[in-house]
Amino acid sequence: PQLNKLRKGLDVLVATPGRLLDLYGQGAVKFEQLQTLVLDEADRMLDLGFSRELDAVFAALPKQRQTLLFSATFSDAIRALAGALLRDPLSIEVSPRNSTVKSIKQWLVACDKKRKPELFCHLLKKKRWGQVLVFVKTRKGVDQLLAHLLAQGIRADAIHGDKTQPNRLRALARFKLAEVQVLVATDVAARGLDIDDLPQVVNFDLPTVAEDYIHRIGRTGRAGASGEAISLVCADEVELLAAVEGLIRQTLRRVEESGFEAEHRVPATAAGGTVVKKVEKTLSPKAGERASKRRFYR
Repeated sequence: PQLNKLRKGLDVLVATPGRLLDLYGQGAVKFEQLQTLVLDEADRMLDLGFSRELDAVFAALPKQRQTLLFSATFSDAIRALAGALLRDPLSIEVSPRNSTVKSIKQWLVACDKKRKPELFCHLLKKKRWGQVLVFVKTRKGVDQLLAHLLAQGIRADAIHGDKTQPNRLRALARFKLAEVQVLVATDVAARGLDIDDLPQVVNFDLPTVAEDYIHRIGRTGRAGASGEAISLVCADEVELLAAVEGLIRQTLRRVEESGFEAEHRVPATAAGGTVVKKVEKTLSPKAGERASKRRFYR
């Protein structure tokens, strides 16, 4: 059916990069008269591993064309893609960069990185959370957390770019049907996920791009419903935390969880997205001399 429609001629063709290359290889699609290329959800295509297919498509296209690139985030990978494809582009930002829903309760727990899986399971049971969407920044991290949850008897599934499309769709369907309690995901793999009354979103890792924080927590608190966004933050994420707080123009409330106090202190942050440096007290010359003598005579 697709080939028959192509033979009749088309004004607009919508395709995935892989399928478009297949059709081009069969001679079913020719690009000589192409005038406009639209890349929708470009960041998601990169995250799902379509970079090679995209490069092959770009190589086959005529150089004289208009290119439109749409992306919910603007990471380094997207900047590189835009730099390679676009010439003197006009940038249009549709929504405010720092808009967050007021009905979402945001707070964080400072903890050591190695104890994050244990802390998440503790909070899940203690708070009696319902369904939870958990964001992890790497695909390897997603798999590791999923394995930990399953070992604890928690109904969970995961989505990221290394999983096949059928597996991703199956995991999303299971989560929407409430067959699993926890869905672990990378940022872009969860794009388009729309769950009614999703009560909690957890940032297992803080995002490297501050704007992603807004996209993450926007999964909850929809249509006027209340929601909760919890971040598990370790010491080496303090700069990321400051960037997020600077973007949303508020300092996240810190909650201590008994038994999970961080051995490596997470420095305080201030309004405006800055890290508060710990000030060391200096001794007066006489006080320093007395302290030195006390150490000497011990």
